[in-house]
Amino acid sequence: MITLLLLIPIIGSMFLLLINEDELKMKQIALTTSLINLFISLFIWYQFDSNITQYQFVSDFSYLNLYHLNFGVDSISIYFVLLTTFVTPIALLSNYTTITNNLKFFLISFLILESLQICAFVSLDLLLFYIFFESVLPVLFIIIVIFGHGKDKFRSALLFFLYTLAGSLPMLLSILTIYSYIGSTDFQLISLYDISLDYQKVLWLGFFVALAVKTPLYPFIIWLPKAHADSVLAGSIILAATILKLATYGFLRVLINFLPDATHYFSPLVQTICIISIIYSSFSTIVQQDTKRLIAYSSIAHMAVVVLGLFSNTIQGIEGAILLSIAHGFVSPALFICVGGILYDRTHTRIIQNMRGLVVYMPVFTILFCIFTLANTGIPLSLNWLGEIMSLMGIWNESPLTAVLGASGIVLSAVYSLFLYNRLSYGSYHPSLQPLKDIDRREFFLLLSLLIPTFLLGIFPNVILDTLHMSVASLLYEVPSYGPTIL
Repeated sequence: MITLLLLIPIIGSMFLLLINEDELKMKQIALTTSLINLFISLFIWYQFDSNITQYQFVSDFSYLNLYHLNFGVDSISIYFVLLTTFVTPIALLSNYTTITNNLKFFLISFLILESLQICAFVSLDLLLFYIFFESVLPVLFIIIVIFGHGKDKFRSALLFFLYTLAGSLPMLLSILTIYSYIGSTDFQLISLYDISLDYQKVLWLGFFVALAVKTPLYPFIIWLPKAHADSVLAGSIILAATILKLATYGFLRVLINFLPDATHYFSPLVQTICIISIIYSSFSTIVQQDTKRLIAYSSIAHMAVVVLGLFSNTIQGIEGAILLSIAHGFVSPALFICVGGILYDRTHTRIIQNMRGLVVYMPVFTILFCIFTLANTGIPLSLNWLGEIMSLMGIWNESPLTAVLGASGIVLSAVYSLFLYNRLSYGSYHPSLQPLKDIDRREFFLLLSLLIPTFLLGIFPNVILDTLHMSVASLLYEVPSYGPTIL
């Protein structure tokens, strides 16, 4: 099943290469391919046994000892795979009518991007994880350069590429160090070895720099708002929903799992960085005048809360961080669709001062925009609220002061989210705007498809939580605890 999940986007891309000039058929093939992958991932989730912590649906590929590919899922990675397969068709539909030039290349790029992301989430080898972790960079770089908008789109794409590539080089050095001593980069084999604290510290720093850039955490945040602002809408959706989650998955799979002693040692540093990221990005969000930049800065604050939960060393905190990651994968794309798709397509501007009083001509849009704005602030019944509360309650057990400072992000998110909504939706209608058409059927169902899981999973979170307990419990560590060391 994992093999099908990886190969179907590639097969769909090959079909697209055979079609010339028929734009409607190309769109249908790409959308059908992504939906088939979604159904396969749902079937894997349905068949998944959450009572064991071992990897399941394992696929092993090797040829004459030249290469060895090992893929599988556990109860943590399955939800990141589901998020990827769920968001990809939404990303394709978000630009369904706006992309006309190089359409074939656009569709193939996103199908390949889906396959690469799934490979990163299901890889059972550290070196493979790094390869697929980095392989999304050139695809996204090309998407921003070719299909993005704005005078600085090349600079934004280059900044994104160089930041994340340079940040990942220490991770590669750490992986090579592990291989030189253990002789393998297989996840299960690495987990059998105890690494001394001194070596764990060095390896941990190499991995952390790469993951902090991808999250991003302060001070490695400058690339994200620029990439979002100049990217095509589908690129912003994928970047917010799943690309940032590669770092979340890396924290869970590598740092906490393989380097627990160093994780405990550096936890105060991580908590400090997260608090700075939350407060700095929240205040930066309030003063933004570009709507896409505003949503991008808000993502930094939410992802910092995720990292706080991950480093709480509690079941409650880690599960809350996973829930908040999934919730962010729903709400942030919805807000990008609202401001970077629906409003931008009608007004051709993202400057907040150039829009107001939208409720006059767009009442349905205003209602949906209000709901997602409230979800972004973490209102009860939303998955965002549950994820934030569990993350902060988890870190409370580690450091009450950190939890209090982290909770300031909830207040600040309400400030910038409601401030944005109020300025766009109410007041006298802006005189420079023509009467705007309310959302059409495609836009309504796009937002509805993101709205339903946000609140359905917020009301029934045990659908996810019941399957996470075993795997998350295995990530908890006791410090100090040293056995025979290999390094």
